[in-house]
Amino acid sequence: MRKSLTAAAALALGAMPLAAMAPAQAADSQSFQANLTQLNNSGASATVMATLTGDSLQISAQRSGFLADAPHAQHIHIGGMGQCPPADEKGSGANGALQTTDAAKYYGAIGASLTTSGDSSPDSGLAVKRFPNGDESYERTIQLDSKTADAVRNGTAVVVMHGVDLNGNGKYDGEVKSDLDPSLPEEATDPAACGVLQASQMNSMPGGGVQTGGGSTAGTEDAGLIALGGTLLVGGAGAALVASRRRRTAEDQA
Repeated sequence: MRKSLTAAAALALGAMPLAAMAPAQAADSQSFQANLTQLNNSGASATVMATLTGDSLQISAQRSGFLADAPHAQHIHIGGMGQCPPADEKGSGANGALQTTDAAKYYGAIGASLTTSGDSSPDSGLAVKRFPNGDESYERTIQLDSKTADAVRNGTAVVVMHGVDLNGNGKYDGEVKSDLDPSLPEEATDPAACGVLQASQMNSMPGGGVQTGGGSTAGTEDAGLIALGGTLLVGGAGAALVASRRRRTAEDQA
């Protein structure tokens, strides 16, 4: 009888730290969402989901309306007004097309490059071969610098996707050169869609692997189960303790 009582108490005490830890683990991650709408009459849009844990960002994007079979640079911009330019904003490009620097006052400079592999710093802002093509979906975990991570937390980080077909001929061309790289036509770098990363009601990213690994938030989902399991264990142990005492009382009275 004493052994059963001791085992039940040990089980309860062992479960309590697990239940206490779970809320703290879940609170470490914050979820964000951006709904990107078109610029330059591109017809492009995207939904971006992100989870920030420390300075590690797990991010995914579903895209629509982007020029097919062409790379589309995409970045997190910081340091501006924390917003997108009006959809009808005019710029210095062909026929008033909005170029990247024309809208810099709104969304700022590049804080992170949403490349498919390798470096994701601003240095890879024009790494054409490491950006998605057309409407390809995107998912990756990247490490942010402290300023970019803070901008994401503060709701002032802006996702911008680039590459438009201004003349409708199915490729990047035209006489006006890019304001970022004069070896490229402006169509290759003009902004196509923009959206602000804002706090989401989601607790974690949707299921699925990430390219770099190590950034999954599945652990936060498991933490809730651990907490629930710990609570059930504590409750079960308490019931066992009460039952044990009742049996002992009955035996003494007999």
